[in-house]
Amino acid sequence: MRYILSLFVIALLFNCKYAESDHKTMESSTDLSAISSKDFREFKVLESKYIDAKDLWKPFEKDLEDFTENDYSKLKPLILEQDIPTLQKYILDKKLSYEKLVKFYLYRIRKYDRENKLSLNSVISLNPNVITEAKEKDRMKFEVAPHLIFGMPILLKDNINTSGIPTTAGAVALQNNNTEDAFIANNLKRKGAIILGKANLSEWAYFFCGDCPSGYSAIGGQTLNPYGRRSIDTGGSSSGSGVAVAANFAVAAIGSETSGSILSPSSQNSVVGLKPTIGLVSRSGIVPISSTLDTAGPMAKNVIDTAILLDAIFGYDTTDSKSINPKWSSSYYTTDLRNNALEGKRFGAPKRLLEDTLYVQAISDLKSKGAIIIEIEEEKVDLPDFLRLLNLDMKVDLPVYLSNYAGKNITAKSVQDIMDFNLRDSLNTMPYGQKLFEGIVADNATDSAFNTIKNTLKTNGRIFFDMPFKAYNLDGFLSINNYHAGFAAVAEYPAITVPMGYTENGAPKGLTFIGKPLSEKQLLGFAYGYEQVSKRRIAPKDYN
Repeated sequence: MRYILSLFVIALLFNCKYAESDHKTMESSTDLSAISSKDFREFKVLESKYIDAKDLWKPFEKDLEDFTENDYSKLKPLILEQDIPTLQKYILDKKLSYEKLVKFYLYRIRKYDRENKLSLNSVISLNPNVITEAKEKDRMKFEVAPHLIFGMPILLKDNINTSGIPTTAGAVALQNNNTEDAFIANNLKRKGAIILGKANLSEWAYFFCGDCPSGYSAIGGQTLNPYGRRSIDTGGSSSGSGVAVAANFAVAAIGSETSGSILSPSSQNSVVGLKPTIGLVSRSGIVPISSTLDTAGPMAKNVIDTAILLDAIFGYDTTDSKSINPKWSSSYYTTDLRNNALEGKRFGAPKRLLEDTLYVQAISDLKSKGAIIIEIEEEKVDLPDFLRLLNLDMKVDLPVYLSNYAGKNITAKSVQDIMDFNLRDSLNTMPYGQKLFEGIVADNATDSAFNTIKNTLKTNGRIFFDMPFKAYNLDGFLSINNYHAGFAAVAEYPAITVPMGYTENGAPKGLTFIGKPLSEKQLLGFAYGYEQVSKRRIAPKDYN
């Protein structure tokens, strides 16, 4: 088995060696402003009122007693910014172990994440058994033929059900939501991943308050961006996932997206984020906004780790009405990533984005690898009733989650129940209000009217991309950050963002590739080719 894993790791190492904020994305679709990042500089709340540091770290006191600053410093060059194949090779070569890897991340989270001058508030909870699980992985590594995700410490956004760790969605009403594993959490565990803990998020995946900063939740406090703690937006709603990965608090993380919630925090924190085709990754056991648009997806420091994580989580789920059964192997996305994937490929570049110097440089990088760039005018289509789609879906989908997937001690059964709960202690549970929840309760539509909303949005989203794809025989559409996330969401098209540099004030930006359904393998290839020629990611300097 050691020989098989070693060959796989070596092969991979060989093969792998317009506006700042979302509200400017689609001015004609005014509904989107309610769920877009706001430009905050002053926060009502920074620290969590619900996380007790002593309780958080008590399970690890004994195991971390003999892990010193010296141990941590010796491991830094082996772990910081390294990809999964490299980490696995170090473990095979006995330079590292899964136990040491986990202890390193725990030590680093304790050192930086909360209650200090560099705190980021990106981790909301930790797996109390994570060191024991890592030791078990060290014992098992020569007994099984593992997936490359085997033994890798992964953070899950805290709207993904995980046994042994509460799933709160950042909300006090779900503070004690103890559940079974979501489908994707189970997938990760079956392939040997170690669930390190849960990442902070914009509460209720940013479909709750309406007038609040990205990355705030009552349970987790205010997530801050490591590239500018109070000056640069974290993006949302997978804010903690993006920040934790950027700051090297885990190998990688899982986020979720309805419209931009992976792409936004990934690009804002200089990491890679992939929003899959709707249905490729199960949503069962994930606190929902919209059964029409929701998906989970991988977030990592590099493209190869993103591919490995996607390989570990995709799969057919009979309980998910939109689940797709592609019947691919569990290394489908990781295999055959190569530098020449861009050669001869045709990409549409919206002319208005050419005012962005980082985007222009990215296009130059793509051309240097043989890509063909066609400057295009964007299709003039709107996304009418986008917010209503989310209202009407969540009004039904959240009660389904609460009835079928929430812990038995959660008594709330509807959006109204959650609102009533919050009103009992509004200063702590909803300091920015709950305007979007109020909108959900007030919204109603007949089945026919709702279907019309969904069909119109999907049609318009596909027109937006399909017209230039057909007219210019495109292989992909080039965007920035999550500028076109709304269109990709309603079209149900996949997208991947890759670090493309930093603005004058140090804010990260990402080059985003958007493709047709189930083109994730091609998108990963494009992203990998761009990443290798550009190498724009720089780790946040205060956390090295």
